[in-house]
Amino acid sequence: MTRNQKIALGCGGAGCLGLIVVVIAGLIFYFAIGSYNFYGLGSGNDNSNTGDYSTNSNDSANSNDNDNSSSSSSSSSSSSSSSSASSLSDDDKHKLYQAALMTADQQVVQRVSVKLGLLNEDFTPGAEWEEFITNHVGWVLRNSSFIQSISTEEKAREYLNENLPE
Repeated sequence: MTRNQKIALGCGGAGCLGLIVVVIAGLIFYFAIGSYNFYGLGSGNDNSNTGDYSTNSNDSANSNDNDNSSSSSSSSSSSSSSSSASSLSDDDKHKLYQAALMTADQQVVQRVSVKLGLLNEDFTPGAEWEEFITNHVGWVLRNSSFIQSISTEEKAREYLNENLPE
Protein backbone atom coordinates (compact mmCIF):
# COMPACT_ATOMS: atom_id res chain seq x y z
CA MET A 1 0.00 0.00 0.00
CA THR A 2 1.46 3.34 -1.01
CA ARG A 3 1.67 6.39 1.20
CA ASN A 4 -1.07 8.16 -0.79
CA GLN A 5 -3.41 5.19 -0.39
CA LYS A 6 -2.85 5.24 3.38
CA ILE A 7 -3.62 8.97 3.47
CA ALA A 8 -6.76 8.41 1.42
CA LEU A 9 -7.94 5.66 3.79
CA GLY A 10 -7.28 7.90 6.80
CA CYS A 11 -9.19 10.80 5.29
CA GLY A 12 -12.06 8.51 4.33
CA GLY A 13 -12.24 7.14 7.86
CA ALA A 14 -12.19 10.64 9.36
CA GLY A 15 -14.90 11.74 6.94
CA CYS A 16 -17.05 8.76 7.87
CA LEU A 17 -16.62 9.50 11.59
CA GLY A 18 -17.53 13.13 10.93
CA LEU A 19 -20.66 12.04 9.08
CA ILE A 20 -21.70 9.86 12.03
CA VAL A 21 -21.30 12.82 14.42
CA VAL A 22 -23.36 15.04 12.10
CA VAL A 23 -26.14 12.43 11.89
CA ILE A 24 -26.25 12.06 15.69
CA ALA A 25 -26.33 15.85 16.11
CA GLY A 26 -29.11 16.07 13.54
CA LEU A 27 -31.18 13.46 15.34
CA ILE A 28 -30.71 15.23 18.67
CA PHE A 29 -31.66 18.52 17.04
CA TYR A 30 -34.76 16.98 15.46
CA PHE A 31 -35.98 15.40 18.69
CA ALA A 32 -34.99 18.39 20.80
CA ILE A 33 -36.35 21.30 18.78
CA GLY A 34 -36.99 20.20 15.22
CA SER A 35 -40.75 19.90 15.52
CA TYR A 36 -41.44 22.51 18.21
CA ASN A 37 -43.44 25.65 17.64
CA PHE A 38 -40.86 28.06 19.07
CA TYR A 39 -41.85 31.25 17.34
CA GLY A 40 -45.64 31.02 17.44
CA LEU A 41 -46.04 29.70 13.90
CA GLY A 42 -48.94 27.31 13.58
CA SER A 43 -51.76 26.72 15.99
CA GLY A 44 -50.40 24.09 18.40
CA ASN A 45 -51.15 24.37 22.10
CA ASP A 46 -47.92 23.79 23.98
CA ASN A 47 -49.50 24.24 27.41
CA SER A 48 -51.50 21.04 27.69
CA ASN A 49 -50.60 18.55 30.39
CA THR A 50 -50.23 15.08 28.90
CA GLY A 51 -47.24 13.55 30.63
CA ASP A 52 -46.91 12.77 34.31
CA TYR A 53 -43.13 12.68 34.54
CA SER A 54 -43.22 14.67 37.74
CA THR A 55 -45.54 15.30 40.63
CA ASN A 56 -44.77 19.01 40.52
CA SER A 57 -47.89 21.05 39.84
CA ASN A 58 -46.22 24.45 40.06
CA ASP A 59 -45.39 24.83 36.36
CA SER A 60 -46.84 28.04 35.01
CA ALA A 61 -48.29 26.06 32.09
CA ASN A 62 -50.20 23.81 34.49
CA SER A 63 -51.10 26.12 37.36
CA ASN A 64 -53.15 28.65 35.39
CA ASP A 65 -56.67 28.01 34.17
CA ASN A 66 -56.24 30.27 31.15
CA ASP A 67 -53.51 31.02 28.64
CA ASN A 68 -53.00 34.60 29.91
CA SER A 69 -50.63 34.02 32.80
CA SER A 70 -49.42 37.04 34.67
CA SER A 71 -45.84 38.13 34.36
CA SER A 72 -45.30 37.80 38.12
CA SER A 73 -46.20 34.10 38.19
CA SER A 74 -44.15 33.49 35.08
CA SER A 75 -41.08 35.23 36.46
CA SER A 76 -41.32 33.52 39.85
CA SER A 77 -41.59 30.15 38.15
CA SER A 78 -38.64 31.06 35.95
CA SER A 79 -36.46 32.09 38.87
CA SER A 80 -37.26 28.94 40.83
CA SER A 81 -36.53 26.82 37.76
CA SER A 82 -33.20 28.46 37.16
CA SER A 83 -32.18 28.31 40.83
CA SER A 84 -32.96 24.59 41.07
CA ALA A 85 -31.21 23.95 37.76
CA SER A 86 -28.11 25.85 38.84
CA SER A 87 -27.59 23.39 41.71
CA LEU A 88 -27.34 20.49 39.25
CA SER A 89 -24.03 19.34 37.80
CA ASP A 90 -23.59 19.39 34.02
CA ASP A 91 -23.70 15.59 34.03
CA ASP A 92 -27.03 15.62 35.92
CA LYS A 93 -28.47 18.13 33.44
CA HIS A 94 -27.44 15.93 30.51
CA LYS A 95 -28.97 12.88 32.20
CA LEU A 96 -32.27 14.65 32.80
CA TYR A 97 -32.34 16.04 29.28
CA GLN A 98 -31.56 12.62 27.78
CA ALA A 99 -34.25 10.99 29.91
CA ALA A 100 -36.73 13.58 28.64
CA LEU A 101 -35.72 12.80 25.06
CA MET A 102 -36.16 9.09 25.74
CA THR A 103 -39.81 9.61 26.73
CA ALA A 104 -40.49 10.61 23.10
CA ASP A 105 -42.90 13.24 24.46
CA GLN A 106 -42.20 16.73 23.12
CA GLN A 107 -44.04 18.42 25.96
CA VAL A 108 -41.92 16.60 28.55
CA VAL A 109 -38.76 17.65 26.69
CA GLN A 110 -39.97 21.26 26.66
CA ARG A 111 -40.83 21.29 30.36
CA VAL A 112 -37.55 19.66 31.37
CA SER A 113 -35.65 22.10 29.12
CA VAL A 114 -37.38 25.03 30.85
CA LYS A 115 -36.56 23.58 34.29
CA LEU A 116 -32.92 23.16 33.28
CA GLY A 117 -32.79 26.76 32.05
CA LEU A 118 -32.20 25.75 28.43
CA LEU A 119 -35.47 27.18 27.15
CA ASN A 120 -37.29 30.31 28.27
CA GLU A 121 -40.85 30.06 29.62
CA ASP A 122 -42.20 30.75 26.10
CA PHE A 123 -40.11 27.79 24.80
CA THR A 124 -37.63 29.96 22.91
CA PRO A 125 -33.98 28.92 23.21
CA GLY A 126 -32.26 30.37 26.27
CA ALA A 127 -28.70 31.65 26.58
CA GLU A 128 -27.29 28.18 27.41
CA TRP A 129 -29.21 26.29 24.73
CA GLU A 130 -26.68 26.20 21.88
CA GLU A 131 -23.67 25.33 24.06
CA PHE A 132 -25.63 22.64 25.94
CA ILE A 133 -26.85 20.94 22.75
CA THR A 134 -23.34 21.03 21.29
CA ASN A 135 -21.94 19.46 24.46
CA HIS A 136 -24.80 16.95 24.65
CA VAL A 137 -23.68 15.26 21.44
CA GLY A 138 -20.33 14.41 23.02
CA TRP A 139 -22.00 13.48 26.30
CA VAL A 140 -24.24 10.98 24.48
CA LEU A 141 -21.22 9.34 22.87
CA ARG A 142 -19.47 8.98 26.26
CA ASN A 143 -22.48 7.78 28.29
CA SER A 144 -24.02 4.87 26.43
CA SER A 145 -24.35 2.82 29.64
CA PHE A 146 -26.61 5.47 31.20
CA ILE A 147 -28.66 5.69 28.00
CA GLN A 148 -29.12 1.91 28.04
CA SER A 149 -30.28 2.10 31.66
CA ILE A 150 -33.22 4.34 30.61
CA SER A 151 -33.82 2.63 27.28
CA THR A 152 -37.61 2.46 27.58
CA GLU A 153 -40.13 5.28 27.92
CA GLU A 154 -41.20 3.93 31.31
CA LYS A 155 -37.63 3.83 32.67
CA ALA A 156 -36.98 7.36 31.38
CA ARG A 157 -40.15 8.71 33.05
CA GLU A 158 -39.21 6.94 36.28
CA TYR A 159 -35.75 8.54 36.18
CA LEU A 160 -37.34 11.98 35.69
CA ASN A 161 -39.78 11.40 38.56
CA GLU A 162 -36.93 10.49 40.89
CA ASN A 163 -34.35 13.08 39.83
CA LEU A 164 -36.00 16.21 38.39
CA PRO A 165 -35.84 19.05 40.91
CA GLU A 166 -39.14 20.58 42.01
